[in-house]
Order: sequence, then structure tokens, then C-alpha cells
Amino acid sequence: MRVSVVRKSIKFTPDSRRVVARYFMNGIERTQQMVLRIMTLEEKEVLQTLEQTLREFARRHRNISAVFFRHCERIRPIIEEMQIDFDAMSLDRKMLIGSYCTMEYAIESAAIFNPSIVEDFDQTGLEAGEKRVVISFRATGEGHISSIVFRRGILDRDNNLQIMKIGNHIDKAEIEHKTLFNKERFLTKLSEMHTTDKYIVQIMQDLPEEFEFAILTNMLTTALKDPLIREERKTALQEILWLANSFYDLQFKHDSDITERVIFPISDSESRGIEDARFVRFVDDDNSVRVMATYTAYNGHTILPKLISTEDFYSFRVMPLHGEGAQNKNLALFPRKIKGKYAMLARIDGVNNYIMYSDRATQWNTPILLQQPRFTWELTQIGNCGSPLWTEEGWLVITHGVGTMRRYCIGASLFDLDDPSKEIGRLAEPLLSPLEDEREGYVPNVVYSCGAIIHNNSLILPYAVSDYSSTYGVVDMVELLDALKKSYKK
Repeated sequence: MRVSVVRKSIKFTPDSRRVVARYFMNGIERTQQMVLRIMTLEEKEVLQTLEQTLREFARRHRNISAVFFRHCERIRPIIEEMQIDFDAMSLDRKMLIGSYCTMEYAIESAAIFNPSIVEDFDQTGLEAGEKRVVISFRATGEGHISSIVFRRGILDRDNNLQIMKIGNHIDKAEIEHKTLFNKERFLTKLSEMHTTDKYIVQIMQDLPEEFEFAILTNMLTTALKDPLIREERKTALQEILWLANSFYDLQFKHDSDITERVIFPISDSESRGIEDARFVRFVDDDNSVRVMATYTAYNGHTILPKLISTEDFYSFRVMPLHGEGAQNKNLALFPRKIKGKYAMLARIDGVNNYIMYSDRATQWNTPILLQQPRFTWELTQIGNCGSPLWTEEGWLVITHGVGTMRRYCIGASLFDLDDPSKEIGRLAEPLLSPLEDEREGYVPNVVYSCGAIIHNNSLILPYAVSDYSSTYGVVDMVELLDALKKSYKK
């Protein structure tokens, strides 16, 4: 039984005009040569060059002079190693040096895809039947580096989406790394990363049960400077530093619009991208509300599943996920606890869907097999398309399946409310398949989503079109649930 989907006409497409001022460091030796050249300039020439740069770029960025100064501060150790008195340099010279350590990066020049949607915290000033929403996207630019961007909009009573105007500037967050670590948990995660045991012991044995970020990073930085360091030890030390840098908080300015905030790769663990964030409105036992998301951090070689949470879309906390169940992509958190425990969907083997329960939102063990590929359109692998949705009939899980020619389709399944390890419905046919005009893109023949919501008894399903652009569709919940219940066979 085919369930009808009303595809809406709105399109989200890449925009190469959206740029961020990104730190650029061209190697220590070349940076030293560049600094030496700038140090030979007269102060008048420094000012002229800086003013010209500001005229050309100030309207494209919020407070670009502060960005230049921060980027100069990042190479301060290099400058001081050159026996240059950093504090004695004029502010203009520092900003000019910083401008040479800055480049524009078009965050969504290649693609804006894999969307998820959540209810906004602020629901004031709306008409009956309206809902204010926040849509997240995976934005991809040069070099296929991915980040998270947002759009805000209002769904009306007819499920039409009015998108708010996009802000003029891109705002990157201030970063604060976690200051205190639990040694046992830290060692457990290192073990899961398969870091060489003997080097873990060497570097960690003298640390107390609770240790500070600065102490660990200073130890690692000193050890990595050893000119005789063996490659295996160097790799292990870099992995320890990589993990320590993966815990951090982000703070955006309160004068920024949500469309201007970009969560750009910060730590070494995500240097090649932040992929496929699945945002969900999480209601805790005390009825407090957070928006949380799982995402995949990628450094070009290894992935690291992470969790990000916020209570206002200004401040975000980022943490790695631990445990045998947090070893692959495709994690999706349930929107509330089940019988006092957090619940998570996973795909630990790259093929089948699993479910896990935990007392902590960051620790996931003992995955339980939930679903295996059954129908021809999903025989390669299945996975989730975002967090489960509560309905009176059961937990609705939007899924994806990969069939012939690596064709991605979107499906739907239903699970018991009290025991979501029990499947009680599953569509035999895809809910959504690529239409002829949706087949072309960066990765052809793909429709994909990272999260939907229910509004006015309709499923609001944002989805990506062939890893290039995004749109959304609407499904009647009565029709969908009826089809799911009829599909169940004992």
C-alpha cells in the first residue's frame, strides 16, 4: 500500500555568497617568512594595507578586525620563537599579520543537505495552527568540509513553510574546552579508539582520577616535541590529544541571528567535517527541554560519534559518545526517556538497525538488534532518518534503505511505545523515492533525511535531494499509521 506524500515547492540550494573568515596557517617555515616580510614594512604601509583590506572585507564579516587579531594570537608562539617582541608590535601590525592568516571559506558552496527539523523554543506570537521551527542542514563547501547551519521558519495550519530572512553575516562561536576529565571514562574511550595500550599507560599513569585539560595538553605537547619520538608513540599521543580536544562548549553572540550561526569543525577529530546532525527536542523527566543532536565527526581517516545539546541555540555543549554501541554512524536519540533510561537507535554494523538503553546520554553499550533489511529497496542496508516520533499508536521511525545502484529511499516503521524493541509495523514500499527531477546531484539517486516532526496531524519530512539541495514533503498521519498497522504480520 503506497502512502501519498505531498512534495512542497520550496527549495534550499547552495549559496556561495555565505562565507566565513577561517584561520589559515601555511606551515611554520612559510609563516615565519611571511611575518619577517611584514616586520620590514613601515608603520604607514602597514596601516594603508590594513585599511585597504578592511574596506574590501569589513562588510562581508561581523567585526573582521577582531578576527584578524585572534588569528595573529594563534601564531604568537611562532612569532616569539623568532625573537620578536609580540607585545611591542602595534595593534595595526598584529591585525595585518592576522589578515594574512585568514581566508574566506564558502560554507555551503557545494551542497546544503541532510536536514532535520525541530520545534523552536519560542512559540509566542503565532496564529492558531502555526508552529515556529528550526531546520538544520549539513552544509558543504570547498574540500567537502561539512558544518551545521540553521534556518528558522513558521509552519502554518496548511503545513506551508514560511522561511525567515537569512542574516547578512556568518558568526562563528567562541570556544571553551572542557576543563576537568574523569580518568576512568577517558581511558575507556581511548581503549574504544584502539589507541596503543603501552603509550596510554606511559602518559596517563601519573594523572589523578580527576585531571585538568591544561595539564594533559601541556604534557602531550611537550612529549610530541621530542625529536627522537617513534612514529607509533607519536600517533598514540596525537590520538589522546585528539580526544581531549573533542570536549568543548560553543557560545554564539546574542546579536547574531540563528541563520548566521555556523557550527564549523573545531577539534582535530572533526577537521574534515561535521556530518549528518540528527536534532531532536528532548523532554526530561522534570519536563525541562533541551534540543540535542548526534552527529559524526570526521578527520579524514576516523569517525567519532558525538552529542551536541543546547537550551537556546546560542550556547552548545559538545561531547564524544562512548561504548560499544557508539562505534559507527547513524545514531538517533529518542525524544524522552523510556522507563527511566535514555534510548538510542544505532547501526553498529553498517547494515542493520539496533536499539540501546543507558543511564547516561553519552554512554552506550549492549546494542539490541532491531531491524534487518527485508524488502528489495533496502537489501544493501537500512538505517534511521532521525529520532523516533511519539504517536498514540507507537514510536514512528522514519528509515532509509539502500537498494540496487546505491539508490536511497525513505521508509517508515512503527514500534511499541512501552518496548520499542518490538516492531509493530513496517512499510513494504518506500514512503519516498527519488523522482526523475531529484535523481541528479553530487550523489545521484538519493533522498535522505535526518529528522522530521508531527504538526497538525501531519508528518513534516524535510529531505535532501541527491546530496545537493533540500526540500520537504507532508504526509497525512492517519493514512501513514493506518498503512503501518495493516502492514504488520506476526
